[in-house]
Amino acid sequence: MSEIKVNKISPRTACGTTTLGDSGDTFTIPAGVTITNNGTAAGFGATGAASWDTTVKTTGFTAVSGVGYFVNTTAGAITVTLPLSPAAGAVVAVSDYAGTADTNAITIGRNGSNINGAAADLTVSFENSAVTLVYVDGTQGWKATDTSNLNDIALQPAYVTATGGTITTSGDYKIHTFTGPGTFCVSALGNPVGGPNNVDYMVGAGGGGGGWCIGGGGGAGGIRASSGTASGCYSAGPIASCVSALPVSVQGYSIVVGAGGGGASGNPAPTNAASGGVSTFSSITSAGGGGGGTYGRSGNSGGSGSGAGGWTSNGTDPGSSAGTGNTPPVSPSQGNNGGFNSINTQDSNGAGGGGATASGANSTSNPSRTHIALGGAGNTTVISGTPATYGTGGNGQGDSAPAAAPAAANSSGGGEGAGTDAGGNGGSGIVIIRYKFQN
Repeated sequence: MSEIKVNKISPRTACGTTTLGDSGDTFTIPAGVTITNNGTAAGFGATGAASWDTTVKTTGFTAVSGVGYFVNTTAGAITVTLPLSPAAGAVVAVSDYAGTADTNAITIGRNGSNINGAAADLTVSFENSAVTLVYVDGTQGWKATDTSNLNDIALQPAYVTATGGTITTSGDYKIHTFTGPGTFCVSALGNPVGGPNNVDYMVGAGGGGGGWCIGGGGGAGGIRASSGTASGCYSAGPIASCVSALPVSVQGYSIVVGAGGGGASGNPAPTNAASGGVSTFSSITSAGGGGGGTYGRSGNSGGSGSGAGGWTSNGTDPGSSAGTGNTPPVSPSQGNNGGFNSINTQDSNGAGGGGATASGANSTSNPSRTHIALGGAGNTTVISGTPATYGTGGNGQGDSAPAAAPAAANSSGGGEGAGTDAGGNGGSGIVIIRYKFQN
């Protein structure tokens, strides 16, 4: 073993760097030896210890692994940004230098890594607090190993952050409304002290068009919704009893909004009216409403079924069946049946289309031929912050009734059946998403 005895080792040039050994070498310091540091030591914190930099920090900065910092917030709050892409064993420590963190907090910015398992910054907000953080892995990220008091630090609340659609707010809740196709793009998630990573939703499909000539009303587009307990306990309507909100992750969710079905026309109309288009968000798909039955024809199935057409050509046919709702079936039901016609007289009218919360009215006999069979009731929800009704079935009409009315755009409503003219168009669908974004 060789031995060198000197009083000082210096680099060859002033302010140069002296390197001891090569990668993989080991230096052993015998027992009883004292090492005195009168300068700044860095990079010695891999086992959880930090070398403290005694130059007090008064403005924001990015920390270096292995170093502890005294932070003075007398003049205002300061953010200490953790190292980017740290290696396991990296260590950073922070101490409130002037005892002013209770007035001007120290924020420890996560810089892309979790802190204590959460994707949120850490706040030092009590006077004379200190914390040491060691980076463990990509799951927990930086873990607090030493603090002056565990109650002295707190995670800053984080919430779901997203874009897409028309964005409004209602109190602490954000609402995204899609009246056409788009993308609900989630860029960040909440944490345990902020908002949940679940979103409430209402997905309404396009309504069916109204039938021609004593036509049945179009069925409403299927309406599917959560119960409204994840974002403010609002009233979601009777269709959403005990339905959980949807979990989301950081990604884009394609939104499809179904078109309303066109009303039937022609003399005689060759087919029933057109059914509405489907609407989708994440795992939720709502079926389009059935197109209204024309003169003497049965209704179509769909999210809600359409009403049957009125009086048949010879008055002796067995009658026209209602369109079946909740097709394809889901639980809770997305809609209801339309009304049927079993009258077989020239005085009968088209039956009503099914709605989100009730079936359409059956055909009736009315010598004046102006009778209207009402469509089924829709669902009233406050998901957007104010009450609104979606998914009302279209009315069926007699042949002396007024011109058929279309359903409103983005209402998921069924179009009205025609007396002698063309049936009304169904209303287009809508998708609404709601979540907590602040306290």
